[in-house]
Amino acid sequence: MAARIITVAQQKGGAGKTTVAAQLAVTWARRGNSVAIVDIDPQRSLASWHGWRMEHHPDGAALHLSDVAGWRLGTELDRLRDRFDMVVVDTPPHAETEARAAVRAGDILLLPVQPSPMDLWATRTTVEMATKEKTDALIVMNRMPPRGKLPDIMLEKLLEEGLPIAHTKLGNRVAYAASMMEGKGVVEYQPRSTAAREIGALAMEVLATLKGRAKKR
Repeated sequence: MAARIITVAQQKGGAGKTTVAAQLAVTWARRGNSVAIVDIDPQRSLASWHGWRMEHHPDGAALHLSDVAGWRLGTELDRLRDRFDMVVVDTPPHAETEARAAVRAGDILLLPVQPSPMDLWATRTTVEMATKEKTDALIVMNRMPPRGKLPDIMLEKLLEEGLPIAHTKLGNRVAYAASMMEGKGVVEYQPRSTAAREIGALAMEVLATLKGRAKKR
């Protein structure tokens, strides 16, 4: 079966794209899938994390890295489709040609959104891009605080606009960043933690969403 391509994108920088991409990739790999990660963000944060992982955690779940220029993405994805079960693409912020190509190529677009007005405004632009490229989008509420009015207001605004929101929400937890510092995913770093349960639930929800939408086509 051809790989399922998961594109992680957000017009606003700092929304947690790379962390979500890395954490999901490790989670799927730990569950027996062959996984490739593709970094087309000029900052190369995902590639840097993978390098640290290979140096300091070489016995971790295997992840193949493709660190390519964005203009080569189509060719690279063609090469990866028949070799892996899952391909996770980390994109640059802003509506650049490379990000648009990655959204177009994806089977699903995951869009991390923090509880802030700036993230909300940027989200509309990214969803519009996904609609134009005919790629299904799924908003992932990220770094959610345990309490406060702003997250509820954000959710209400997103629902009012009819935007697709994942049931699973990721909390503002130190474990995500701490695991990245170790070159790990949180399912390796603290497998019994709340963070590990959250990312595991999101990984399952993404796969279920892909299957459900495939049946409708």
